[in-house]
Amino acid sequence: MKISLGRQSILLLGVNGLFVLAGALSGTFLNVYLWKSRPDYAMLGWFTISQQIALGLTFWLAGKWVKEHNKMSALRLGTALSGVFYMLVLWAGPKAVDWIWPLGILFGCALGLFWIAFNVVYFEVTDRENRDLFNGWVGLLGSMTGIIGPWFSGLIISRMVDNSGYRLIFTVSLVIYVIAVVFSFFLKKREVSGTYRWSEPWRQLSAKDSAWRPLGMGLFAQGVREGVFAFLIALLVYVATKQEYKLGQFSLITSAVALVSYWAAGKWFKPQYRSRGMLAGAILLFIVLIPLLWKVSYGTLLIMGIGSALSMPLYILPMISAGFDLMGASGENVEKRVELVVLRELCLMVGRLFGLAVFILTVMNGPSLQTLTWLIVALGAFPLIGWIFMRNMLVHPDQFPDQQEPSA
Repeated sequence: MKISLGRQSILLLGVNGLFVLAGALSGTFLNVYLWKSRPDYAMLGWFTISQQIALGLTFWLAGKWVKEHNKMSALRLGTALSGVFYMLVLWAGPKAVDWIWPLGILFGCALGLFWIAFNVVYFEVTDRENRDLFNGWVGLLGSMTGIIGPWFSGLIISRMVDNSGYRLIFTVSLVIYVIAVVFSFFLKKREVSGTYRWSEPWRQLSAKDSAWRPLGMGLFAQGVREGVFAFLIALLVYVATKQEYKLGQFSLITSAVALVSYWAAGKWFKPQYRSRGMLAGAILLFIVLIPLLWKVSYGTLLIMGIGSALSMPLYILPMISAGFDLMGASGENVEKRVELVVLRELCLMVGRLFGLAVFILTVMNGPSLQTLTWLIVALGAFPLIGWIFMRNMLVHPDQFPDQQEPSA
């Protein structure tokens, strides 16, 4: 039987693609922009921490509105606030570094509102059969925007004087966010039902034999890596080359590779391969970091970027699909889908904050590049820890009572 996506799924992919494109245009260079105003690793670490705290709390608090009222308004508000964030960065200019915490909190709230709504709607418009296909398309679109956005931004920024290129790119992102809001009105208003359970994430994680416990640890391990890698790798490319164009080129190459790998994963990656695929992806994600121990240069960073782009789908797709399959494992879980989406994000948030805390402790006393490299390698091993926690639920899902009868 041919697996396909419905009209609402395709529309949701379009809104997601616009949102990610706006982020790719400006987000790749946001930390470089702040770094040029104040070259301080700890400052960027605190900026990211403020985002993550706000993002996690927004997921938890906005869950009530998403479940009991209108999840589409949360998606639109998150998109609009992302535009407001870049408008404020434009207004503040180089003085944005003096407003790290309020700006980070605003951006985290915007991301939280968008992604909680997106994840809940994503669950509702997909099922167990086409979820891997949808995830593959999300990765594919992310890779395509990663090819176009940073390369275009790097080209513009490098050819314009002072910070005028940054101002132009931030303005373009603002316009794209507005377009994404318009597109979101073509998505159907989703039905709401039930009462939001504030303590459900903790209840699930504390329940004995719950499949959410190993999945939660897997998500924590994923968060440890991505919390730091999400901003540090791009910054190291700029530090190594001192050229925004090189950073755009780096994103173009790695995203082009990711486009192919996500397309292949979406086409051929099946649920029965999840455990072995996740292990292979975790091992490869660690191995590609080893060249950095020899030298941190554009070449070794490119090797790491290409290797990560090839192996990330193997690791991340089982993680995403296993979580959403678990939400659809029973009628009770489907009813609690908002709380379970919140649970996922809180586990990721705690992992990201842990990784960022280790990063800030490392850089507080002015670290050497070698120290940063060892930190990257150490954090890069956490996907293996994530697989260790999740391997049994991926191979033998029937051992967990709430996974015995999947029905999206």
